Amino acid sequence: MRIRLYISFFLLCVVSGFSLADDIKDLQKQQKKLEQQLQQTSEILSQTKKDEKATVNKLNLLNENIKTRKKLIKNINKEINALDGDISKLNTQQKQNNNEITRLKEDYAHLVRETHYADMHASPLLFICSADNLQQLLRRIQYMRQFAAYRKQQVAQIEDLQTQIAIQNNLLSDRRQERATALQSQKREQDKLNRDERKQRSMLNDLKKKEKELIAQQKKQQKKADELQRKIDEIIRQQAKSDLTKEQKLIAGGFEANKGRLPWPVEKGFISGHFGVHQHPVYEHVTVNNKGLYIQASAGSFARTVFDGEVTSCVQLGNTYAVIVQHGNYRTVYSNLDTLIVKQGDKLKTKQNLGIIASDPSQDNKTELFFQVYKDRTLLNPASWIAQ
Repeated sequence: MRIRLYISFFLLCVVSGFSLADDIKDLQKQQKKLEQQLQQTSEILSQTKKDEKATVNKLNLLNENIKTRKKLIKNINKEINALDGDISKLNTQQKQNNNEITRLKEDYAHLVRETHYADMHASPLLFICSADNLQQLLRRIQYMRQFAAYRKQQVAQIEDLQTQIAIQNNLLSDRRQERATALQSQKREQDKLNRDERKQRSMLNDLKKKEKELIAQQKKQQKKADELQRKIDEIIRQQAKSDLTKEQKLIAGGFEANKGRLPWPVEKGFISGHFGVHQHPVYEHVTVNNKGLYIQASAGSFARTVFDGEVTSCVQLGNTYAVIVQHGNYRTVYSNLDTLIVKQGDKLKTKQNLGIIASDPSQDNKTELFFQVYKDRTLLNPASWIAQ
C-alpha cells in the first residue's frame, strides 16, 4: 500500500512537472516567432533609403517593431513567472522528498531497535537455531523472510526518493539557467524598446513639420487606390453575374471552410494597413479608409494565391498590376505587382506565386501588397480569413 502511495506521489510530481514544462516550451516557441518577426521588420527597415530622413514608411516600420518588441517583452515576463513557479514547485517537492527520506530512515532505525535486529544481524543462523521447538523455528524463518522483504522495500523507497531528488536537482539547475537567460533577454529587449521609442518620438516630431506635403502625398495615393478600386469593383460586378459550376461550388465550400486558416498571400510579411477606417499614423485629424489589407514584405517578395482557384483577370494600372483569382463565388485580389508570372485562365494551387510585389523608390523602396477578399460583390475583411 505504501509503495503504491509513493508511486502515485511520484507520478503526480512528474505530470505537474510536464505541464509546467509544456507551458514554458510554448512560451519559448512564441518568443522565437516574435524574434523572427522583429528580424523581418528590421530587414525591411534596412532596405529603406540609407539616410536619417524621417518618412511615414520608416515610422510605420518602427511602430511595428515597437509593437512586436512589447509583445516579446510581455512573453519573456510570462516565461520568467512560469519558471519562478516551476522552481518553487521543484523546491517544495525536493523538501518533501528529503523529509520523507528522513522519516523512512527513522522508521528503519526504530524497527531495528524493536526487533533486536542488531543481534539477529550478528548471527541470524543462531537466532533461528535457538528456537525452542519446530513451530517456533518455522515462525522465525518466516519472520526473517518478511523482515528481509520489508527491509528491501524500505531501501527501494529511499533509493526511489533519492533518484527523484537527483532529477529535481537537474531540473532546478536547468530552470535557473533558463531564468537567467530570460532575464538577460528581457533587459536586452527593454533597452532596444527604449531606444526605438526615443527614435519614434523624434521621427514623429519631424514628420509633423511636413504636414502639408504628407497630406498631399496621402491624397495622391488615395486617388490612385480609388481608381484601382473602381476598376476591380466593375470587373467583379460583371464576373459575379455568371452561375457557378459544380466544381466551382466545391471550391467555394472549401474556401469558406478554411476561413481563419488560409495562408498569407506572401511568404513573410506584416500587416502595415488594416481593413476599414483608421487614423493616420502621424496626424490625428486625418483618417484613411482601406478597402483591403496592406501587407509589407521584403523587396523581391512574391505574391501568392491563398487557395486553389482560377485567374479571371489581370488588371494594369500605371506601372503595376492586379490579379483577380476566383474561388467559386469568392474572389481574392492581389494588387501592386511589378511583374506577373500568371495569365487569365490559369488554374492555380494554394501558395502558387502570382508575381513580384512592386517596390516604390519614392517611398523608401516600400514593398507592399494590397490584398482583398470578395464574396460575390461584397467586400470582406481579409484579416478574418488568413491565419493569424
